[in-house]
Formats: sequence, C-alpha cells, structure tokens
Amino acid sequence: MDVAALSVSMNQASLKQAVGLQVLSIAKNQAEIQGQNLTQMLAQSLDPNLGKTLDIKV
Repeated sequence: MDVAALSVSMNQASLKQAVGLQVLSIAKNQAEIQGQNLTQMLAQSLDPNLGKTLDIKV
C-alpha cells in the first residue's frame, strides 16, 4: 500500500469520526431542549402533582 492511499484512508476515517461526533452533539442538544420543554409543560399543568410520582406494580 502506498503512502498516498494510506493518507486518504486515514483522512476519510477522521472525517467519519468528526461527522459522527457532530451528529451526536446535535442529538444531545435536541434531547436537552425537549427535556426542558417537558419540564416547563409539567410546571404549567393544571394539577401541580401531575408527573411528580410514578406508581409501578410488577
């Protein structure tokens, strides 16, 4: 394998990693915003106890 082909391959792998990290960052930001919106919606609820507890039976 020649040096040029190895260099191209390494650059492609680096680009794939950078793109993957950026996509994960965008997804994380969207999840944080959705969580904040949900918290705000629950705070504005007519029933102040709504969403405070979770009853589970197994």
